[in-house]
Amino acid sequence: MTSKQNNKDYIVGMYVRLSRDDERAGESLSIENQKAILNEYIEKQGFTLYDIYVDDGISGTTFDRPGVKRLLDDAKQGVINTVLVKDMSRFGRNYIMVGQYLDYVFPAFGIRFIALSDNIDTENKDTAAMDMMPITNVFNEWWAAATSKKLRSVRIQNAKKGKNGMSHAPYGYILGTDEKRTLQVNEEVAPVVKRIFEMRAQGLTPRKIADVLNAEKVLTPNDYRLSKTGVTTVPASLHLWNTSVLRTLLDNPAYIGTLAQHRTTTVSYKNHKWQRRPKEDWIVIENAHEPIISKELWDRVKEVESSVSHGKHTKRGYMHPLSGLLYCADCGAKMRLGWNMPKDIPYFNFNCGTRSRCGSSACFSHFITVSVLEKIVLNDVRDKAQKIVADEREFRRKYLEYTARLADKNQSDVKRELKRTERRVAELDKLISAAFEEKVAGKIPENVCLLLIDKYTTEQTELKERIYYLTQGLEEKQRAATDVDEFIRRMKKHVNAPELTRELCLELFEKLVIGGKETVTGKPQKVHIYYKIDIDSIL
Repeated sequence: MTSKQNNKDYIVGMYVRLSRDDERAGESLSIENQKAILNEYIEKQGFTLYDIYVDDGISGTTFDRPGVKRLLDDAKQGVINTVLVKDMSRFGRNYIMVGQYLDYVFPAFGIRFIALSDNIDTENKDTAAMDMMPITNVFNEWWAAATSKKLRSVRIQNAKKGKNGMSHAPYGYILGTDEKRTLQVNEEVAPVVKRIFEMRAQGLTPRKIADVLNAEKVLTPNDYRLSKTGVTTVPASLHLWNTSVLRTLLDNPAYIGTLAQHRTTTVSYKNHKWQRRPKEDWIVIENAHEPIISKELWDRVKEVESSVSHGKHTKRGYMHPLSGLLYCADCGAKMRLGWNMPKDIPYFNFNCGTRSRCGSSACFSHFITVSVLEKIVLNDVRDKAQKIVADEREFRRKYLEYTARLADKNQSDVKRELKRTERRVAELDKLISAAFEEKVAGKIPENVCLLLIDKYTTEQTELKERIYYLTQGLEEKQRAATDVDEFIRRMKKHVNAPELTRELCLELFEKLVIGGKETVTGKPQKVHIYYKIDIDSIL
């Protein structure tokens, strides 16, 4: 080391870090312990401490840390000329980034780097520790990778045992005090959750639901959680329900008693970009806790979510029950809701969206009044419902025979596509491994490696989703029985429907196709109703 007489010129930036992934053996790695050791060294050497830079609970695999970024800024501006850490792993566990700073950046700015426990001092290069520095650097990254893998394995095993790994309970629940941290229903806000699902099942959009909750000044999940901790929040106007919060809530299977974990992952232990896992990779424990809503209500909401359209409100705030479900038979555009007022008596109607936007030359007239359309649709529902209810068993038998024939016809094509998709997923596994190996061997830069891995994993995630749906398609025969039973239940529910409602339309109809007007085609205007299941081929 340089003599104490000359050390007065060394202006030190002390850097300390503790990661959540570190194994805390007593106080050996604690922030305060690091400070004590480094302060003792500074005093002994006669250095001048400029500032202490701290990152607590942040992984060393990333350099996107506020403490280290401030340290590097001060070093580049010449405010400090010495960087002091307890050991090199505190500075970072990314061997490429650490190597760049120690070999290029710090020397360019005249920065001395000292890792005390590793005996690394860039001012004294002729030491065994400096000769071993590259190996120490690589080992630190290996340790980070190994630790990340170990922790992930522990989390997966705990999830498979039904242990709740959530940091906080979903809105409507509280964390239990038992070993598994089983979710317990929060009776105070559970009714809000149920009401949100009911509104969505009735066809209300997340935006409309948010408006209702905000008008009633219902606390958002985050604000409710903060209120229970005694934290004073800013005015409620800054904490409003929005579509993002509601969609997250409506997509959480916890509300039907299902504990679904391992739903997201990161690109790698260094790239912490979140990715959604395919559903088949989730760790799912059904009946893990008390549900807030029924499975029936959950399924109805999922149906609405996957509907061809959620409908639109007019400028006057009116939305017809069939809005968004009507299509032009000629051009395929959606039918647009409008209104006329002859003799000061307003009435609503639907017309081809293309014709409304582009004029009469763009498409034929498919004009139909709401009153006429509602009469046609309601009569069709009542007629078919009565036929189904009259002989449920026969209808069920015919439907299952019909779907079985279709499934057998399509199954071979599905299996071929499934094989192709699975082969591509396996190829992407090899490409991801090859990219990492080439990065380790120094054949490609790290940023190129990460871009390739991001590209491959994104494609792989999409393909795994496709595999899931293809697999579901192969199980069509099994699902058909459940589908027809649910449809019969719905038809019985609406057999004597006095009027069309949004709930009825979303429960029963896939879409409706409106033919051209009789004055244009010379034939009666046709309204083709496509139900959730193909009943026209049976009745």
